[in-house]
Amino acid sequence: MKFKKQIEGLQAYQPGKTTDEVKRLFNLEKVVKLASNENPYGASPKVKAYLDNAKVNYAIYPDGYATKLRTAVAKHLNVSEKQLLFGNGSDENILIVSRAILRPGLNTVMASITFGQYKHNAIVEGAEVREVPLKNGEHDLEKMYDAIDENTAIVWICNPNNPTGTLTLSQKIKEFVEKVPNDVLIVLDEAYTEYITDDEYEDSIGLLEKHPNVLIMRTFSKAYGLASFRVGYAIGSEVVISQLEPTREPFNNTVLSQEVALIGLEDQTFIKECKIKNNAGKKQFEEYCKERNLDFYPSHTNFILMEVKADSDVVFQGLMQRGFIVRSGNALGVPGYLRITIGTGEENTELLQKLDEVLREEGVI
Repeated sequence: MKFKKQIEGLQAYQPGKTTDEVKRLFNLEKVVKLASNENPYGASPKVKAYLDNAKVNYAIYPDGYATKLRTAVAKHLNVSEKQLLFGNGSDENILIVSRAILRPGLNTVMASITFGQYKHNAIVEGAEVREVPLKNGEHDLEKMYDAIDENTAIVWICNPNNPTGTLTLSQKIKEFVEKVPNDVLIVLDEAYTEYITDDEYEDSIGLLEKHPNVLIMRTFSKAYGLASFRVGYAIGSEVVISQLEPTREPFNNTVLSQEVALIGLEDQTFIKECKIKNNAGKKQFEEYCKERNLDFYPSHTNFILMEVKADSDVVFQGLMQRGFIVRSGNALGVPGYLRITIGTGEENTELLQKLDEVLREEGVI
């Protein structure tokens, strides 16, 4: 079989254990998953109301152009409908961009540590990966710029960054974009943009008018609470979108996913409420870390990357045995840390109590 050489030894994405698996494994009645940065408050109640009464003809293909959703998102963002690309989650949009542009002989620049799918897809396409270490948890844009040469095709900026949750300021992004050659695509992955509270943050869509080599990625999986429906979208210049569209699979968003994303988009009151609750939960974790002298990264997302001063896998396992699923920093390239999704106030309180138990066992506190 003539498989690509570059995929030899390449591992598929390994999802964490499900709540049902953990229940069976440790004989637990209740398990809380705070590992994948899902919205603990779910989706807009209007989505549930729609699904309770939805009548769908299962034999008919969905609208391959996602017309209704496209029109609504374009109006919401004040962009042209031709500036939008819809994917089966942001994961597919990353694949689409990589497939359309990357190849052997070209390189792509990204941070280390950041969202792993940028590197994964670059390897599949045979492109050289150039990773630039983070600086205080943020993208080091100066060194990323230095890594660009005539063979650079894509620069990835995850903002806020996953897994650190840190925000690179808008002014820094703007200055970087103005320097980068016009033939290099700059992807701003903004999966957590709805959670940003920084007063100096400026919507990056304003960059598109003067910089057609900028592509912005957003999703309905996080703040909108629609992760199971897999709807991500990209905003760019009409020229870039027109070049990406041929590499998109037809009918890649289902009938239901298009409808619920549209309903979720219309309920911005729900999004604002989730943001307020998320900020309150974030403070719970920050206060916990400060009281116990544990380092943490300032988060502008619905998760926090925090120090545990012990083997991350051991602490992860200890929490799982107590009914809480989080992410070990060892799996993310940040040993000694945990990435924890910010849950409801009650979930956060209970988790932090269990974390105290584990850290006492490990002699940390």
